[in-house]
Amino acid sequence: MAHITDVFIAEAGSEPMQSITTIQAIANKGLRDDRYFNGTGYYSPYDVCQVTLIASEAIDEINQEYDLDLTAGEHRRNIVTEGIDVHDLLKHRFRAGDALLEGTRPRPPCAHVEQLNEQEGVARALKHGRGGICADVVESGQISVDDSITEIEAIDTTASIIERLRS
Repeated sequence: MAHITDVFIAEAGSEPMQSITTIQAIANKGLRDDRYFNGTGYYSPYDVCQVTLIASEAIDEINQEYDLDLTAGEHRRNIVTEGIDVHDLLKHRFRAGDALLEGTRPRPPCAHVEQLNEQEGVARALKHGRGGICADVVESGQISVDDSITEIEAIDTTASIIERLRS
């Protein structure tokens, strides 16, 4: 069963990620107190992901292949999953805890993640489909460590894009 193993936020861009056990996801905004929710993310307001997800299996591969340790949030993603390829959540709506999310696009690594990290090679290691994805919060709800990821359904991306452009 797919579930959440870790949750991370940073209150402002470039600040270290903080491990937390529960967070409130707010519709059309993101995760309460996270840098992009606050509008203080490094890429705000130009390249905003309300929520980012990465698979623990990808982190394990990276840690072994590149001799890194990304278990404390050095990947700069909010939610770590287990038991699902996060790319399968793209163009789908799914429940993460009580919140309804919609997978919107891949989240490739950037040079900024390398600048923030004391370990060299993090950006390179996150490439090749291991960088995770972005998701929008469709319905507010609480997300916690050990919550399941359920009710996965494909969406019509054309309607979703038009709705986003109108708002």
